Amino acid sequence: MHRNACTDTLLMVRPAHFGYNPDTAASNAFQHQGSNSPEITAQKAQEEFDQCVALLRQNNVNVHVVQDSDQPVKTDAVFPNNWFSTHPSGKIVLYPMLSPNRRLERTPAVIDRLKSFYAQPDVIDFFSGREAQGMYLEGTGSMVLDRTHRMAYACRSARTHPELVKAWGQLTGYQMILFDAVDGHGQAIYHTNVMMGIGANFAVVCLDSIPDPVQRKQITESLVSTQHKIVEITSEQVNAFAGNMLHIKNTQGESLLAMSQRAYNSLTAAQIQQLETFARILSFPLDVIEECGGGSIRCMMAEIFL
Repeated sequence: MHRNACTDTLLMVRPAHFGYNPDTAASNAFQHQGSNSPEITAQKAQEEFDQCVALLRQNNVNVHVVQDSDQPVKTDAVFPNNWFSTHPSGKIVLYPMLSPNRRLERTPAVIDRLKSFYAQPDVIDFFSGREAQGMYLEGTGSMVLDRTHRMAYACRSARTHPELVKAWGQLTGYQMILFDAVDGHGQAIYHTNVMMGIGANFAVVCLDSIPDPVQRKQITESLVSTQHKIVEITSEQVNAFAGNMLHIKNTQGESLLAMSQRAYNSLTAAQIQQLETFARILSFPLDVIEECGGGSIRCMMAEIFL
């Protein structure tokens, strides 16, 4: 496995008040109100989260768990990968968020936890002034990183501003590949990481969601040139969060692929067989978090590369 391609250490935020966020629903077609009361929804989300962490730890993955604070209420705190990313250079980058109530997630508690474990990281404010201008870039939701080859793939949306994609590439020395992707109804896909995931030596991607044949060809050629075996998924599988996978490893160096149970159930036997040549699959039941939050397991995992 390539060095730095995947991590054995994650930070996850245990939600205090998980729930449906009307502020984010306008740009996230994957979100649904759900039929449970807010209290039941929050409780079920905590149960799903705790099962996730337990399964990861049983499989020898390091997980830092930060309990979300009771106040202010942060319905999406379970998705920390949108507001910060970490890098082997020692950088922690903080990102501009579309929804004002999601900006509350940028809390010192998480950064302080990282500072307590790792040599003084360099915290970079990439958000100041940008939210006021209506410019957003939501971390490794907006960008899918090929860390080995220092390339980032980003699909334009209300949450992924082209100028910020370019600025981030200049900040980090990554080559940026910007494209357009739509769901089955022609709506822009809100986060790149729901239609694409890049592992050390494979990439799960819904090429059908990229309408422009030139862009589709560019992405295919880029992945092939970086020795990634492409595992294609359909728009229906994207709706089941099959694009929202994360390639990680455990402390023994074993290759693991995290996905939700719904994503796993949507895959064909041939796709599963193909993916299992790269990693052992871990699947997590996340029905409530997926339905009300419109995100899945990858969004819940902030990778630690410090």
